[in-house]
Amino acid sequence: MIDRPDREETLTAALSAVTAVAGSFVAVGWSRQFVVAPVDQQIVNLTPGPIVTFMIENVGEAGHLVHIGLALGAVVGLFGLVSLAGVRLGTRTERPLVGGLAAGVGVWLLSAALTREPLLALAPAGPMAVFTAVGGVQTAAGSVDRSRRRTLGTLAAALGFAGTAAVTGRLLHGDAPLDAAPNAEGADERLSEAEANRLDTASDDLPGLVSDIDGFYNVDIAEFDPEVTSEEWSLTFTGDVGRELTVEFDDLIERDVENRFVTLRCVGEDLNGKKLDTAVWTGTPLGPLLDAVDPQSDCDCAMLRGDDGYYVQFPTDVLRNGFLAWGMNGKELPQSHGHPVRVLIPGHWGETNVKWLTEIELLNTETDGYWEERGWEGTGEVKTVAKLWDEGITELDDGRIELAGHAYAGTRGISRVEVSTDGGDSWADADLSDPLPDGDVWRQWRHTFDPDGSHDVVVRATDGNGTLQTEEETSSSPDGAAGWVERTVTA
Repeated sequence: MIDRPDREETLTAALSAVTAVAGSFVAVGWSRQFVVAPVDQQIVNLTPGPIVTFMIENVGEAGHLVHIGLALGAVVGLFGLVSLAGVRLGTRTERPLVGGLAAGVGVWLLSAALTREPLLALAPAGPMAVFTAVGGVQTAAGSVDRSRRRTLGTLAAALGFAGTAAVTGRLLHGDAPLDAAPNAEGADERLSEAEANRLDTASDDLPGLVSDIDGFYNVDIAEFDPEVTSEEWSLTFTGDVGRELTVEFDDLIERDVENRFVTLRCVGEDLNGKKLDTAVWTGTPLGPLLDAVDPQSDCDCAMLRGDDGYYVQFPTDVLRNGFLAWGMNGKELPQSHGHPVRVLIPGHWGETNVKWLTEIELLNTETDGYWEERGWEGTGEVKTVAKLWDEGITELDDGRIELAGHAYAGTRGISRVEVSTDGGDSWADADLSDPLPDGDVWRQWRHTFDPDGSHDVVVRATDGNGTLQTEEETSSSPDGAAGWVERTVTA
């Protein structure tokens, strides 16, 4: 019968596990080589679709914290068991150093198996060996009071190590400044065009017509992004094609280059959410590459796959309008946005724009993509929406209220935005920014009114085809939020 661990042994195991995880973070930072990353990926992969949908709709961005917390807890728990076994071994053999060494070897084996990086697995193994050995010495101390004092000292040392490791890991592995994107000379002209077309609004916090890269919304299936260099990257066309083709980065950037305005909206955002942004993207059209491989598929559909394991099925005829982007606002794509190459599908939900794109497979039969397998239907065209965020509500010096925001309808464009300040009984046309080229772009709107107490403000948009945004409100699941945004505004 195995004795239940006492308080000192449990504390030693927990502290040793925390320092081991911290050691991994110092070595590799918040990357896929971090020992927590593969566990987090498995949690994401195994989470049932209904739970994913519930978390998206009810928890939102904080949902990532939940699965990261679960992954971190699982790794700390597993490492803690290894440390506990090491402490027990040291006690039985009366050689705490042997127990520490055994725990270090055990964590090295576990880390190497998880990350498939034997050399980097030494980073968590070292702290594990040291703190397990030290904890074993304290557990073997004859005096209870003396042992507790030493344990408190070890606690302070372990927490200090973990805190220092967190700071050091961030300093060593923080994001590097972005270089200019290759062949992106025309991006500056486009950025100037967006600035010239921007509406003059009173709010300094409301985004203009192009979003800052750092503020551009970002959604991934997991927390740890792939690290793919331009030299490593290639895109392969496979499946039912007349000929297979692999394109490397240096070949891609020498093709016809365009700098396009493209707006992205997340299928999982709520009606007035902020997962809607625009950038100038540097890249090349996808259509000529599809023509070169001569698709032969019976279903006229393709599966796009990214290096992160994400996959989306798409009709080939729509895919021909796609765009392979390697630049964003004149800079190279950030790692979190798919460096070095992602795809953009005009007018469709953001989830179709696969990051870290590595393969396009032409299919014979339709196959569900990642989100379809989880109950979503987000590969269709985006729904028309007019937004009114907090940043767009401003009281002017003359007492009037300025309302301002953005409207988006994919490639259909926006022809009109209307504002009601009496709950929808009457409507007024808002001022609109001049439309930017390329079609798949939002527009800004602005409206002012004289307030008289509390007002029920409603905004709605009409797309370029003359179709009014639907009033019926729906949640984001399964095919994107819809409805008219309503806000109560009080002077």
